Amino acid sequence: MPVSMDALADDLAAESAELRSVLAGLSEVQWELATPAEGWTILDQVSHLAYFDDVALRSATDPDAFAAEKAAMDAEGGVSPDTFVERYRSLSGAEMLAWFDEARARLIAAFRELDPKTRVPWFGPAMSAASSLTARIMETWAHAQDVYDTVGATHAPSDRLRHVAHIGVGARAFSYAAHELVMPDVPIRVELTAPDGSTWAWGPEDAPDRISGPAEDFALLITQRRHRDDLALAVVGDAATEWARIGQSFAGDAGTGRQSLSERTAR
Repeated sequence: MPVSMDALADDLAAESAELRSVLAGLSEVQWELATPAEGWTILDQVSHLAYFDDVALRSATDPDAFAAEKAAMDAEGGVSPDTFVERYRSLSGAEMLAWFDEARARLIAAFRELDPKTRVPWFGPAMSAASSLTARIMETWAHAQDVYDTVGATHAPSDRLRHVAHIGVGARAFSYAAHELVMPDVPIRVELTAPDGSTWAWGPEDAPDRISGPAEDFALLITQRRHRDDLALAVVGDAATEWARIGQSFAGDAGTGRQSLSERTAR
């Protein structure tokens, strides 16, 4: 079945609306709360999303402007999310929410009109427009998780988890590159239980190395929002075990992951 940009855009809009419903109720003090991402507040989490929405829009609609922007970043040492969020810490929560709303609306409207196979540049290899929009869903889900964890809100599992898992599986080779490791030539079977009880699967059925369990737990693992010890995932085989340790669905430098619950309570 062909990829539908409208379906992807609808899923991004739904994930955005869920996050926005929490953000809209925050006080200015709460926007400054520290999240599980070290050094980042809720304001920082949202500015990261809004900023890269605008960048993703430029990559798709004005690739020359994106190339110039990327060249300037490279000249300064590369993409640094910490540097970008620092730029916007003077904004109020209300101003940040307005930027997020506007940037997300522009992005969704523009991507609805694109052919899903259109190649768009990015900070790593170029990708299809469909993959770019899927990545925005993954990023929204992951950064929203940090917001929900901070304020104690519920992040109800949905079928949109499939996008997060799909990006995570596809990023296996990148995870090794980010850690400057050579990926073993070993296939891995990923079998996940969707929120509706059905099974989502990637990789050869007969692969000895396997990761299985709830789709939400795999999403939390591959976005590095939870430590493997705190998740109900079965990991079998050396290659699967290594990937579970270093895997990341997001671009940029190697992620540092999160401490396990036992490590946090031991402090």
